[in-house]
Amino acid sequence: MRRLMFAVAAMCAGATALSWVNLRYLRRPDSTATDARISVLLPARDEADRIGPTLRSLADQRGVAEVLVLDDNSCDGTGDMVRAAGLTLIEGRDEPPAGWLGKPWACHRLAQAATGDVLVFVDADVELVPDAAVRAAALLTDVDLVCPYPHQIVHGPLQRLVQPLLQWSWLTFLPLRVAERSRRPLLAAGNGQFLAVRRQAYDACGGHEAVRAEVLEDLALARAVKAAGYVAAMADGTRIATCHMYGTDAEMVQGYTKSLHDAFGAPIVVLLNLMYVVPVLGLLRRDTRAPSLAAYTAAVLGRVLVARRTEQHLIDALAHPGSIVALTGLYVRSVRARRAGTLTWRGRSLA
Repeated sequence: MRRLMFAVAAMCAGATALSWVNLRYLRRPDSTATDARISVLLPARDEADRIGPTLRSLADQRGVAEVLVLDDNSCDGTGDMVRAAGLTLIEGRDEPPAGWLGKPWACHRLAQAATGDVLVFVDADVELVPDAAVRAAALLTDVDLVCPYPHQIVHGPLQRLVQPLLQWSWLTFLPLRVAERSRRPLLAAGNGQFLAVRRQAYDACGGHEAVRAEVLEDLALARAVKAAGYVAAMADGTRIATCHMYGTDAEMVQGYTKSLHDAFGAPIVVLLNLMYVVPVLGLLRRDTRAPSLAAYTAAVLGRVLVARRTEQHLIDALAHPGSIVALTGLYVRSVRARRAGTLTWRGRSLA
């Protein structure tokens, strides 16, 4: 057991070291130097309760050729809000064809209607600063797809435990600069909350049609771009975009149940628990206390590094083992729902 804890401590220290390196070299959307024709595209389905700030931020975008919003068969007045904001509305009154999930179908239709050579996809819970789309497009110099990860607004204990793990995970386990140049699907990350892609790369990889049945269509699109010989990257969008993904912890549970089964497999869940939960148990034994404390300290340090950069609560890093336990519970719930064929989202089956 003592040897195992020393090995776990080394693994935690290595993961934290990688996150430090990734944070040092993570792309920042600082430049607005681009002559690209930019199309900003927003799919929306029954988003009337939260889309208002997003629409206002899109109406204020500078340097873009067009902003297109697709109302995906909403029944809550979403389309009326788009019209009131003065943005171009595409009315999607048909249900997705067989084999398509709702969001890929909506994004596909938006891309078909867009005229830009850079497509910027935005979710209905994201607010952009006025030059965010231009700054995202300006990142497409040596990469073909980029996801500037927004600052995540969290409320409630469960959200504070789990939501920061999304960004922490790829910053801690994915060697970003190596991943950018590799075509291996496992070496990829993606975030459809705010995603910019060259039209040429989008069309070459098959666009959203190539990922039409994927729940995590953003990650799948990044992998498709890489498989087609192009470069996909992540970036720090903390200062140019915010995302209020869930209003309550209950909404977060529903959202994670929908998609977490596709995020990673059981071996990764086991590894996370070995690295970050088992050391807590090791603290109870005298012979493993020192390496277990070293593992816990390394884990907390890694969370603090990411939290400082992404402007999250630093104190939440102390509860990192609890975060992994909560994530594990949500993963099990998601897998069970998938096997039972009961997954739904926005009134549509994901079976």
